[in-house]
Amino acid sequence: MRYIFNFPDIGEGLDEGTILEWYVKKGQNVKVGEPLVKMETDKVVTDIPSPRDGVVAAIYGKVGETIHVGTPLVEIEIEGISGQDAQPEVKNIENQIHQVEEEGAGVVGTLEIASNAAVLPASDEGTRTSTEEKSKNKKALATPVARAYAKELGIDINLVIGTGPAGRVMKEDIFKFKQQQAYVAPQMSTVKSDSEENRIEVVKMTQLRKTIAKNMIQSKHNAAHMTVFDDAEISELINLRNKFKNKYADEGLKLSYLPFILKATVKALQKFKALNSEMDMENGNIIYKKYYNIGIAVDTEDGLLVPVIRDVDKKNIKQLALEIAEISEKARTRNIKLEDMKDGTFTITSYGSIGGKYAVPVINYPQAAILGIGKIFEAPVVKNGKIEIGNLLPLSLSVDHRIVDGGEVTRFLNTLIEYLTEPMNMLID
Repeated sequence: MRYIFNFPDIGEGLDEGTILEWYVKKGQNVKVGEPLVKMETDKVVTDIPSPRDGVVAAIYGKVGETIHVGTPLVEIEIEGISGQDAQPEVKNIENQIHQVEEEGAGVVGTLEIASNAAVLPASDEGTRTSTEEKSKNKKALATPVARAYAKELGIDINLVIGTGPAGRVMKEDIFKFKQQQAYVAPQMSTVKSDSEENRIEVVKMTQLRKTIAKNMIQSKHNAAHMTVFDDAEISELINLRNKFKNKYADEGLKLSYLPFILKATVKALQKFKALNSEMDMENGNIIYKKYYNIGIAVDTEDGLLVPVIRDVDKKNIKQLALEIAEISEKARTRNIKLEDMKDGTFTITSYGSIGGKYAVPVINYPQAAILGIGKIFEAPVVKNGKIEIGNLLPLSLSVDHRIVDGGEVTRFLNTLIEYLTEPMNMLID
């Protein structure tokens, strides 16, 4: 029999993915759990494992193409059921789709996989239904995903020509049908000179870039942003870091200022709980979190990723330095998993490492706040009534003003600055 494996929803409400690499080809034997294809989704690059033993009968999509959740990925020929024995199974296909957890196979989250009933007799492969024939049917043959998508877009699914097995309407068919209905503005000219073509470059957005764009709009639309700026004089912190920097280097660990900033931030969050919360408008609640999972924005070639350092309050500076190095490397090499970026309660972004001083960070919604760190610079400061050369660390704190009032923002920032100015306090407090 033929088993049709659709591109699964691997979690986080992902709608589509881009094919990066096929591990299999037509005619190849595969085993359960063996990777079929490498996909780039909104947040991660991950391998999609085979749900069945068998022989690859067909693969859908080329490297670089974007496919939607619910559309066919591969067909696998499985021994055991064939011919007329498969017909009763086909009738029950839509009622047999279920959710299963894939563990240890490189995919995080839930996969939507058709059961053993998702079969096609060989004689029916490739059969299509014409528009006229479909109009006579009371109900089109379609996947549940396609029906839900058609309903969402207000499309009569009986008018859509299916490209799936036996004329089954897939989610991709609904998407294409919607595109065909859309109005296309006339082009002024289809002829371009060489000089015109050289004036622009069109590059297809990656899944990560699409997600960044979507999340930024969501944050600006759903949160009332307010940003406060200040500086921390960190000469004592510089001395403390220098004291341990060489020792850590001997152990192969680079000690940056970030572990100290993480520690100071959590100390301040423990005193001002509103900044470690989120708003539940639907139920009229504010959720105050008593755990401290701090997201750190990592600059990668494809865009910003925000892996999460968990339970920062329970870790020392060395543990934090080690974890920051490990998670940052995973993010830069795109070997990070979805669980590494979940459950953050507060975010820190450092643009100082590339020369920036101040910015207006966009809140990592639905979190209540994000802290921006600028580059350290020397400037005159007053100490004990005298002017000295100080080392200033610029801070930019953006909050959701629906949750956090201006007074609390300032008090939090003052507390954070106290810990950064006198770093021993946060280590012994």
